[in-house]
Amino acid sequence: MKILVVGAGGREHALVWKLRQAPGVEKIWCAPGNSGIAQEGKCVGVDVGDVSSLVTLAERLQPDLTVVGPELPLVSGLGDAFAQKKWPIVAPSRQAAQLEGSKIFSKEFLERHNIPTAAMYGAYDSPGAAYSALCAVDWPVVIKADGLCAGKGVFLASDPDRATDFIERVMEKNELGPGGRRVLFEETLEGEELSFIVLTDSERYAVLVPTRDHKRLFDNNQGPNTGGMGAYSTDDLLTGLQDSLLSNIVEPTLHGLTADGIRYQGFLYIGLMLTKAGPRVLEFNCRLGDPEAQAIVARMDFNLAEVLADVAAGRLNPSKLKWKRGASACVVLASGGYPGKFETGKRIEGLEAAEQVKGVKVFHAGTKSTAGELVTNGGRVLGVTASGSSLDEALASAYQAASKIRFDGMHYRKDIGAHVRRVQTADD
Repeated sequence: MKILVVGAGGREHALVWKLRQAPGVEKIWCAPGNSGIAQEGKCVGVDVGDVSSLVTLAERLQPDLTVVGPELPLVSGLGDAFAQKKWPIVAPSRQAAQLEGSKIFSKEFLERHNIPTAAMYGAYDSPGAAYSALCAVDWPVVIKADGLCAGKGVFLASDPDRATDFIERVMEKNELGPGGRRVLFEETLEGEELSFIVLTDSERYAVLVPTRDHKRLFDNNQGPNTGGMGAYSTDDLLTGLQDSLLSNIVEPTLHGLTADGIRYQGFLYIGLMLTKAGPRVLEFNCRLGDPEAQAIVARMDFNLAEVLADVAAGRLNPSKLKWKRGASACVVLASGGYPGKFETGKRIEGLEAAEQVKGVKVFHAGTKSTAGELVTNGGRVLGVTASGSSLDEALASAYQAASKIRFDGMHYRKDIGAHVRRVQTADD
């Protein structure tokens, strides 16, 4: 089997790494990839948002399977372009990808199908309408930019001044680009977040191990939202929850898509808030999360290439998905200044020493090779990922490995999974 993976981040490195382990996989390309991926497959330069270029690339390479990592090519219609040519691909259609591509589309879908979610105050096409609507909300209020904003389009506004500032930045100053042309307001939910991801061929679905992402920049969930500063996976996250999630959220979502005439195939990420009144949907993503994918892949105990080929062919067998017991964790090492302006080209040292720690794999995200040296090339640079028999063991290994890596301006959260450990200690 020859496989093409689309994307350039830590999620794609994790996919390439796992796919490469599958018996019968002869070749893996990644478009455009990064320096870490280049050590496990062949990188091919291409703009992931340019569907025609990706189609041309696939015509030349003739892969047996294509797996799409990031959201932009999905929202741009790559799944439709491949489906028209009957090329095997793991990707929802452009219409289905609007669950992620438009927060307003997603919210209206949830309300239409009575799927538990936060109440929406309204959606607004102009700054004036949004400013006026602030008079009728309860504080704090969640403001969401409608389109794709690289994980920076959700803001929890504690008062009118902060809300006004965010609206001005995204709707008038266009700081988030076209994704901020429309906004919606919704009620604030309290509780713990959970990333619940399923894989579906449009008729059958399989549940992936649960994960929890840490989106805030600093420890104790302080600072601005980012694309994700770390994640962990342990079966304890689902204690007493799975049956309810499947019957009240997952299955109504898949049935709702069918009722709306939308065929969904691929990964469906359901971002949840576990409130006192029960789980509520915060958002949908139409692909694996990042860094959740790194934590999930670390626990896979099955032939990923075979399972994804089955999905593309419409014959998913959920019983094939087997998982390692225990836990996994991913700690993201970020550039100084991220998620704002940051410098690139900083020399990275200590990777070999980090990967000598038991159970550790370092996934590259924002890296490149220059004159024989590995340097930073993005905001999130590396995802130090570890598995272990317990969450404590996985976290200890990940942090031990992270301490061996150095680059100018490097920073990372020191409290990934800390809340769980505090609760376990209190219970003991």
